[in-house]
Amino acid sequence: MEYIKDFFSGMLEPLKMVKIEVMDCVEILIIAVLIYNIIKWMKNTRAWVLMKGVVVLFVFYMIAALLNFDVILWIFQNGIAVSITAAIILFQPELRKALEQLGKRNIGLVTPLFGNNQSEEKFSEETINGIIKATFDMAKVKTGALMIIEGEQRLDDIEATGIMIDAKISSELIINIFEHNTPLHDGAVVIRGDRITAATCYLPLTDSMKISKELGTRHRAAVGISEITDSFTIVVSEQTGAVSVAQNGELSRRVTREFLYDRLKEIQNKMNEDTTKKKKGILRIGKNDKSAKKAER
Repeated sequence: MEYIKDFFSGMLEPLKMVKIEVMDCVEILIIAVLIYNIIKWMKNTRAWVLMKGVVVLFVFYMIAALLNFDVILWIFQNGIAVSITAAIILFQPELRKALEQLGKRNIGLVTPLFGNNQSEEKFSEETINGIIKATFDMAKVKTGALMIIEGEQRLDDIEATGIMIDAKISSELIINIFEHNTPLHDGAVVIRGDRITAATCYLPLTDSMKISKELGTRHRAAVGISEITDSFTIVVSEQTGAVSVAQNGELSRRVTREFLYDRLKEIQNKMNEDTTKKKKGILRIGKNDKSAKKAER
């Protein structure tokens, strides 16, 4: 016990000489918030299981240090470089997803550098009504369906996995696409504005542990695409006929017609606001160009 006490006293001795300033506290707070968010993110992925293994190894290392197991300590110290490389390989899918989620956020200083890829297509009331009618008509007869409504981020890479259609949305077209034993029924359709751009598209599946085991591939795909893009996804269950929606990595199950209408109206309003802002920006540029030409004259 005396040895352990001396060990921890030696570790804490340098801290007594440290002078903590205000900026140090701010830095500690930032690091604490980052660590908290990383742990929170990892708890919903397979990385959490791997992290627990890392913690076990760290505890084992501390015990070896306390008991002076020189050979074990030598193995740990010389295996750090290899361990970092191995961790990057093991966590590669999770790290990629985390970076995709970070890139999905509209950060004020970064967004202007990369531009805004938002679609300029309309999202009309007719489109909303067509999507809702098709969704609940398919739900009545338990026809499985998966529809992705594009947000600010374009889904060109998702479209490339399917068959291009580029057709105006109607409830009849959507129902016909997902009808059983038709060439286009398997996979997802991508909706951009008032048009269906592609069908039979393949989506990434989520690794989230929060998804119920009773849910199938469609629901996991809906959550997966919503984790890495700002899209809005509608799912019709082939087993129960229940309608679910996914956005920002969250799945809302057994939604009503009114709930779906409200969410689609929110998307429509956001698209209209963004289009209005863009038009105002173009008008300002046009006015500035005219003023510049007058000044030259």
